[in-house]
Amino acid sequence: MNATIWLALALVLVLEGLGPMLYPRAWRRMIASLSQLPDNILRRFGGGLVVAGIVVYYMLRKTIG
Repeated sequence: MNATIWLALALVLVLEGLGPMLYPRAWRRMIASLSQLPDNILRRFGGGLVVAGIVVYYMLRKTIG
């Protein structure tokens, strides 16, 4: 697999781990409140994150090479 993908995955793991490591109570409350949202809201939120990630990836690929 491409080294860039592994580096991106490592960065995601680091960023995802910061919340529960630094603010476990607030993170737990946030996860609990997210679990109460309707499915369509979660799908929109997830879709927005996917689109944002694709846009950032595309912009970086054009800028970096």
